[in-house]
Amino acid sequence: MLYIGSQPAGKRAQVKEIASAYHISIHHLQKIVHGLGKSGLVETVRGKNGGITLAKEPQEIGLGPLIRELEDFNLVECFNDNGQCLIQCACTLKSVLHEAQQAFLAVLDRYTLADLLENKSDLYSLFQQQT
Repeated sequence: MLYIGSQPAGKRAQVKEIASAYHISIHHLQKIVHGLGKSGLVETVRGKNGGITLAKEPQEIGLGPLIRELEDFNLVECFNDNGQCLIQCACTLKSVLHEAQQAFLAVLDRYTLADLLENKSDLYSLFQQQT
């Protein structure tokens, strides 16, 4: 989202560019982009002049909801609905981790993608150097 949001107006980001900039698998990134598209956070255009753009303004994309969309928060087995933890009935770790997770997300809920793009031109320059 940082890479996509740092692009100049009208320029679409390419999966290959993003994968190169972050040194991640194109296949893995395609899955992420697909999910972001399904959730309405990015728009994807196929073809020669295709690519990825933000579907919303950066100030409309909250970091908390974005992270909730992208991440699996089942930190330990007892967070799963089908968890099979043997000590679940006597363990208090779940409540501690749940409290910590809520505090983490509460901080993220105070920010938007726009907050992370304050140095948009610097980010764009750095990304261009890496691809």
